[in-house]
Amino acid sequence: MNKEKIIQSLRGMKDIVKEESVDFTYFSKHAARIAANYGFSYIETPILEETALFKRSVGESSDIVNKEMYQFIDKGENDVCLRPEGTAGVVRSFVQNKCDRAGGTYRWFYNGPMFRYERPQKGRLRQFHQFGCEVFGISSVYEDANIIMLVKDILDFFGIGFTLHLNSLGDENCMPQYKEQLINHFTPFKEELCEDCKKRMFINPMRVLDCKNEKCQELIVNAPKITYNLCEKCDSDFNKVKEILDFNKINYLIDTNLVRGLDYYSQTAFEFKSDEIGAQSTIAAGGRYDKLVEYLGGRATPGIGFAMGIERLLELIKKDEEKEDLLYLGAMSEEAQNILTQIASKKRKTQKTHLEYENKNFNKHFKLAQKQGASIIALMGEDEIKNNSIYVKDMKQGTEKNISLEEF
Repeated sequence: MNKEKIIQSLRGMKDIVKEESVDFTYFSKHAARIAANYGFSYIETPILEETALFKRSVGESSDIVNKEMYQFIDKGENDVCLRPEGTAGVVRSFVQNKCDRAGGTYRWFYNGPMFRYERPQKGRLRQFHQFGCEVFGISSVYEDANIIMLVKDILDFFGIGFTLHLNSLGDENCMPQYKEQLINHFTPFKEELCEDCKKRMFINPMRVLDCKNEKCQELIVNAPKITYNLCEKCDSDFNKVKEILDFNKINYLIDTNLVRGLDYYSQTAFEFKSDEIGAQSTIAAGGRYDKLVEYLGGRATPGIGFAMGIERLLELIKKDEEKEDLLYLGAMSEEAQNILTQIASKKRKTQKTHLEYENKNFNKHFKLAQKQGASIIALMGEDEIKNNSIYVKDMKQGTEKNISLEEF
């Protein structure tokens, strides 16, 4: 009889297990806590959305829309895709639930899987997870600085070093003229651009600045910079953002080629980069997108947000070495099983507890408890039942004794 072939996970999609699962839950827990301290609440949006959502928001000029989306026609003849990023879905929810009409301020954070069909490599998967925050209803540049400080606090908590790159992309008043300048600059060199940038040049020439092609990188060195072509308001706002960061002693680099890979950004844009994972790489990024709600059919509402790739951060996280105490409960007789089940139910209300209800002898319980890293081992057999007690060993203190069940 032939053995069935073992089914493997798809390329670029991996399980989160063992030590990585510990790091993953540790990150998610504390990132959410820090976001909550800033006034954010959790939002969950569907993994599957209409393809049009991302074409209208992320933009036709982006690699995400052109090359990387998991897109298909479903059984209802709907053109759908797995979400490649988180912001568009949150904005869609904001509009669909009429938050734009209700007014006020909204602060949401999300944590979930995203999908992009790209070449898998270290820290970059086809299914990956993002933690992100979005704010609606605040146009003040103080919120731009607030979001940047939130990212900094998260990275600082996990002991992750970074360099903050900062730029302004302008708005509807100065961005169009700047795009014309870029087209004029690149036109003489059009044939030297990569095939992607030849298309981008007329759809969104700012995307050429984001190209990683070596030849394109050479051609953008002398390209005009948006930072020096801002209108009065954008220039004033950008200077204010820098002033706030300076006042809070947050170091940054002005990166005039930073445009982000998505078409919906305007004015403040930022990236947090780390050189701790080989070549300098972006570990968190975001910016302002004041027109995106309108693009998706809502009333004009300012917005700003960021996202960070969790897998990319896991190897950088420095955890507090003090682990949560684990109580190990072990049964050494059949009657003890029922009693320990009741005890475990009470203990789990306040303490991390493992119940090994399968009968084992003293030594086997100890070996298993030590393997799991238990700090307290509590065992019960026939003698303990007779005496209405339980054997307890504190692995940290090295003490052991039998105590009454009531005291335990």
